[in-house]
Amino acid sequence: MTTATDVVSLLREDHKEARELLARVSTSSGDDKQAAFQELVYELARHETAEEEVVYPVLRRDASDGDALADARIHEEEKANKLLADLEKMDPRSTEFDKKFETLRKDVLAHAAAEETEVFPRLQQMEDTESLQSMGRLLEVAKKTAPTHPHPNVPGTAKANLAAGPLAAVVDRTRDAIRDARQKMGG
Repeated sequence: MTTATDVVSLLREDHKEARELLARVSTSSGDDKQAAFQELVYELARHETAEEEVVYPVLRRDASDGDALADARIHEEEKANKLLADLEKMDPRSTEFDKKFETLRKDVLAHAAAEETEVFPRLQQMEDTESLQSMGRLLEVAKKTAPTHPHPNVPGTAKANLAAGPLAAVVDRTRDAIRDARQKMGG
């Protein structure tokens, strides 16, 4: 259970978890690799949706270069969503999966580094402690209601996520439950 409450600390924890999951997928095989990849997809989908709903609107509103910063990060997220969606359709044991996954891994790491060096310091400069904690609470709520799979055809904006996200989340969570039940039954 997390002890962080401000948005920047929560996002840093998410990035740490993503790095660990990327490493697990890279070093695992068979069912372990599939499970690690499913967990990575779940975490990245929720994280990116929550950022788009909570962080980027504040950045756009309060930072002089907020539109450019948000647009650059959203562009990276959209690229990652397309890669994730493609990877979900592939066999994790294939060489093609490994090649495409390596591209995703590099892109996700570069995206996290850009957020940590460009976005997080801006948030900390613009917002007071109470605002950062309020944003953290909103981020946690957004993650709980976010889709659990990439939806590359949904634009990476707060409005699009708020419009399409709830239905996508229900569909994703139903799909996840069916997949999990099948795996438990051995098929």
